[in-house]
Amino acid sequence: MTSARPRFKSVPAWGAIPLAAFALAGCTITPTPISQEQIAARAQKDQAEMYKDQVPLAAPLTFSTALARALKYNLDYRLKMMESALSHGLLEVSELDMLPKLVAEAGYTARTNDSGGTSIGIEDRVISLRPSTSEEREHFYGRATLSWNALDFGLSYYRAKQAADDYNIAEERRRKILQNIVQDVRSAYWRALGAQQLLGEANKLADRIQDALQKSREAERAGVLPPAQSLAYQRALLDAATLINVKRQEMQFAKRELAALMSLPPGTDFTLVEESENPLVPVPADMDKLELQALEKRPELREEDYKARQDQLEAKKQIAALFPSLNLYVGPRYDTNDYLYNNNWAESGVSLSMNLLRLAGLPTLRKTNEARLKADDARRQALSMAVITQVRVAVERYKLAMVDHDLAAESTRVDQRLASISRVGSNNKLDSELEALRTESRAVVSRFQLATAYAAAQAAYGRILNSVGIDLLPDTVTGTDIPTLAKAIDTSLASGEALAFTQQAVAQAELRPIRVQVAGVPAGATAAGVKVAVERVVERNDLKLGQGATGLLLSMVYQPLEARATRRAQWNLTLEDAGGRRLLTQSYTSFLPNETTERTMEAFAEAAALSVMSEVHRLAQQPAAVARK
Repeated sequence: MTSARPRFKSVPAWGAIPLAAFALAGCTITPTPISQEQIAARAQKDQAEMYKDQVPLAAPLTFSTALARALKYNLDYRLKMMESALSHGLLEVSELDMLPKLVAEAGYTARTNDSGGTSIGIEDRVISLRPSTSEEREHFYGRATLSWNALDFGLSYYRAKQAADDYNIAEERRRKILQNIVQDVRSAYWRALGAQQLLGEANKLADRIQDALQKSREAERAGVLPPAQSLAYQRALLDAATLINVKRQEMQFAKRELAALMSLPPGTDFTLVEESENPLVPVPADMDKLELQALEKRPELREEDYKARQDQLEAKKQIAALFPSLNLYVGPRYDTNDYLYNNNWAESGVSLSMNLLRLAGLPTLRKTNEARLKADDARRQALSMAVITQVRVAVERYKLAMVDHDLAAESTRVDQRLASISRVGSNNKLDSELEALRTESRAVVSRFQLATAYAAAQAAYGRILNSVGIDLLPDTVTGTDIPTLAKAIDTSLASGEALAFTQQAVAQAELRPIRVQVAGVPAGATAAGVKVAVERVVERNDLKLGQGATGLLLSMVYQPLEARATRRAQWNLTLEDAGGRRLLTQSYTSFLPNETTERTMEAFAEAAALSVMSEVHRLAQQPAAVARK
């Protein structure tokens, strides 16, 4: 048979030698360092991407708004979201492995001689046919095969189930990052807010201390004060300035930490909404319920559940690999070989294979799988014990933080009273002014310590929620604008925290507002100025000013007292509810300078108000119905 199809020239065998040498030469790689220009370009690109598409700050931040920005722009959370998306993509890829395989193949073959053969007799070994071939030296072929292997399908099914649990594990790790962000933002926010509230006052006091130091040095040089006394006062003032500076820097760092959590560009300035401290929630009483919630909700334990399920699937996959492999295939074929009678045909078939030697390892395989499952149980139980310990430690830390906060609040009130008394008794003498500055410095430091104690209590409160594993955030974070996300966070926080703190609704009842009334102020001072000073004391002690159906009235009436050698006076204080019922009655007596000034009277009124502020704070926390009893 003569073919009219054009022939392709054969490729000589020696022609492949230069090609092979060229390929081997290309396998030599020379190390090339990244250039400085490439590094600089990468750094600029990363810097632009880190702060890309951020909504500019247009107003002071509340806690929920700061948390919303941290969730939306935090880089660690972005990474976990990408890992979760990657796991979901790998799951979809693994699902494709369960589909039948459709393989298309095309090619060209060329030989340097003809293929073929002869036949010989089996008995006499005599050649019965002359050498012949049924294949052209050069020809094209094409195949398409649709095949399905039952064993591959079973193994792919288990791999897809494991990939699904990989996605679940990535989601639990994302939950953990969210919970950690809430914890970190809560701690940094309250410390930064405390620093913001006290920074202006601390800066003014620091300036006054510098002025007092200068006066002390001048008095020492002029001989007004003995050197030892002047140096002692300078030492006291420097100690006070050091304490203020340390506390100020310590809490200012929290603002930078909060900015980093929100992924703000360097140098971005922001302010926080001035809000009063919420009352601390009572310690959870039902520890068994709290521990059970932790065992159910902690992302680490849920991750272990998924890992244990993956190991169970791995055991099933290894057992399934011992089964016979059933392979079905079907597909069209095409070949340009002119010696073939049919150049187009369809082919199908079925095959069954099994590795019998693998059956010998079945007992060992079972033991290994049992040991793996036991290890999973032991690891989960050890982690469960660690989780329960974390819950108990978190509750104890919260108890201690509440005690520290109460002590800091009482110390603050005492130091404020000392500062007020010092201002009452101060005169124009240098030693009196220095003593007043020293006590005021101590009062400011105490307020810093109170703010720090409250932030520590809030952090301990958040640590309980974190140790229990409660989700305090909405399910969706991406694709949501900041105000909407902040509102969703407020709702989610309230419902999530109620799971761990059943007494939260009672404990966080809104404080009853306080209205201040001052009467009987002597000449030399004004009732308006004294009232403003007392209202400042009320606000500093985390109480709200205002009127309302449940509000309280704090009345202060000045009364001079008869005295022979010194001047004495007292404030008569009463606290009444909206119905006029007296809840508190107390008098505060003190010595006064001979000359009545606005400053002296304000300090005297502040000291009197501070003497009852603990009781006022307690009554303001109680609901109106309880306070009337």
